[in-house]
Amino acid sequence: MSDKHAGADTQPNALSNETSPYLLQHAHNPVQWHPWGEAALEAARAANKPILLSIGYSACHWCHVMAHESFEDPETARVMNDRFINIKVDREERPDLDKIYQIAHQLLTRRGGGWPLTLFLTPDDRVPFFGGTYFPPQPRYGMPAFRDILVHIAQAWQEDEDAIRHQNTSFMEAMHSLEPAAADSGTVLDATPLAQGVNELAQNFDHRLGGFTGAPKFPHPATIEFLLQHYALHRDDEPQQAATCLDMAGLTLRRMAEGGIHDHLGGGFCRYSVDERWMIPHFEKMLYDNGPLLAAYALGFRLTGDDLFRQAAEDTAGWVLRDMQDGDGGFYSSLDADSEGEEGRFYLWTPEEVQKLLTAEEYRVFAPRYGLDRPANFEGGWHLYGAASLEEAAQQAGVPPDEAVALLRSARGKLLAIRGKRLWPGRDEKILTAWNALMIRGLAVGAACLEQPDWTESAARALEFVRTHLWRDGRLLATCKDGRAHLNAYLDDYAFLIDAILHLLNCRWETAWLDFALELADVMLGQFYDREGGGFFFTSHDHEALLQRRKDYMDDAIPAGNGIAASVLLQLGHLTGRQDCLNAAAHTLRAAWSSLQRLPHGHIALLSALQDTLVPPDQIVIRGPADAIEPWRQACPADARTEVYAIPDDAGELPALLAEKRSDGRPVAYICTGMSCRAPVHELPGLRDWFLKHRGGR
Repeated sequence: MSDKHAGADTQPNALSNETSPYLLQHAHNPVQWHPWGEAALEAARAANKPILLSIGYSACHWCHVMAHESFEDPETARVMNDRFINIKVDREERPDLDKIYQIAHQLLTRRGGGWPLTLFLTPDDRVPFFGGTYFPPQPRYGMPAFRDILVHIAQAWQEDEDAIRHQNTSFMEAMHSLEPAAADSGTVLDATPLAQGVNELAQNFDHRLGGFTGAPKFPHPATIEFLLQHYALHRDDEPQQAATCLDMAGLTLRRMAEGGIHDHLGGGFCRYSVDERWMIPHFEKMLYDNGPLLAAYALGFRLTGDDLFRQAAEDTAGWVLRDMQDGDGGFYSSLDADSEGEEGRFYLWTPEEVQKLLTAEEYRVFAPRYGLDRPANFEGGWHLYGAASLEEAAQQAGVPPDEAVALLRSARGKLLAIRGKRLWPGRDEKILTAWNALMIRGLAVGAACLEQPDWTESAARALEFVRTHLWRDGRLLATCKDGRAHLNAYLDDYAFLIDAILHLLNCRWETAWLDFALELADVMLGQFYDREGGGFFFTSHDHEALLQRRKDYMDDAIPAGNGIAASVLLQLGHLTGRQDCLNAAAHTLRAAWSSLQRLPHGHIALLSALQDTLVPPDQIVIRGPADAIEPWRQACPADARTEVYAIPDDAGELPALLAEKRSDGRPVAYICTGMSCRAPVHELPGLRDWFLKHRGGR
């Protein structure tokens, strides 16, 4: 990682007091970096120097490359320090800034963005007037040298400030034109975008290899989960479309689990595949991918019984609990793509190395199964992937499949132990509220679908970490490291955490958890909700004023906060009778309606909320003595279209709608859809029969 290459004699800059590992990697650069804040912004205004804004994150390979080539170079640093106020931002801590300036980059360059993001801003109003992503130290890749760019930009500012400010006026008009219109109260929500979204996904689907794009190929777990939910809802009334949804989700899950994007030794998934076959990943591992993927694989197993999906879910949870959970319960953010200065080095093998570590019997199965009998596939080394099926590898080795399973398990254990002794990729140990929420939800969904109580406990520990360290004075904070929590939280932090709590309540009822979810909802409605125009802003009403206050409806690497907010408010409204929650969810969907109609498959989180609005999931509330209701909960585990809350009689004070659902000293189940409930079920066989009939429970 780049900080290891910096000169040890360099005096620390203003990043040295930050908590972000990414910012700390640059604390000894010769560049006089500043964190984003009033001190740096005032320095730019006072000196009338442009701001050089550099945004990245600690697991980013090209961020490290640019740091080593340019930010650690004294001559480049001298130009930067003389001509600019230099601000470094961790995009994971400040997604508010990253969202704004990624869009700005696209408007300026007419190209997609990425990281590192490099922008030059006017000093007083922070409007970007030139930008790009990675720039090399010498002209190459069709790009000019970074130092030449610095000189030209500084000269342009000195000589053509008026022209730049005139350009900025047009730029800001373009930025404002992207802001969504207010909700139309006359909008009638219907299923049209759902059908269009499924059709668009089918048109983009790779029917041979899975996934929804060519190379590079991303997992898109929210899309997979939406397809599984659509299948679960429509397998009886629209069997052909439902089968298409299941085929798309199932093939993608299978190909990813077999591909090199999946870590076949340690579990978990890398960020994306650089090829269309899922073979060679970009080797960084992100918490925000693996939480949703854990949920998608668990739901895939719940609906299909495919053991490959169960194994992928278990491997992912195993990696997270083993390598990514803090001693106090929070989850770390990521593992770097690089180790020892090379991308992927940690994960590579040679056939000779593996052959020495395994028995002859193990190697005969392992080599064909994971591609060691084929040519090297990554920079002269071998990255493991499912080159042959288990059955093919067993046949080639001349052993029965069950014996092959045992040999592969033994071989993987040996290689994982050896790999663990290598120099590890850097681990970003900051604990982000939103990403922790995604992993809590993933573990909760997995625990409900695969009956894994240990995952419930791990998720509960993470939730307690958030409540203890990141919930302060009735507000969430966005990030924590080494006991230091700070930064005003964003919409995603609130919406994702409510979602996580509701799924955790499916595994185990704690009234304090529901109370916390309702507190979070109150803050979300009070601080982020646009009561006039509908929808939720990404930043709170009391957040610092930025170039733009965004209200995002489209998903990116993670689901759109507006979509998750609408879904959880629907769920809370139906569970507790909160009409304000239901109203805000509907108002959000109306505000996003034109976006949903224009590009449905780019708004998966909102499509899921729309689906839940039109056909609410079943909510099963089980009441009774604590020691008697667990078999009832196990009889109808939560799945893609069922929420199950087993609430003991001694649960304490409950919202009125839940308090009305009482037992008479023995278990009883209330089955509700939206605000309509069926007659209570007083016998366990009757509940099992209903669940099997209506949900096809396995």
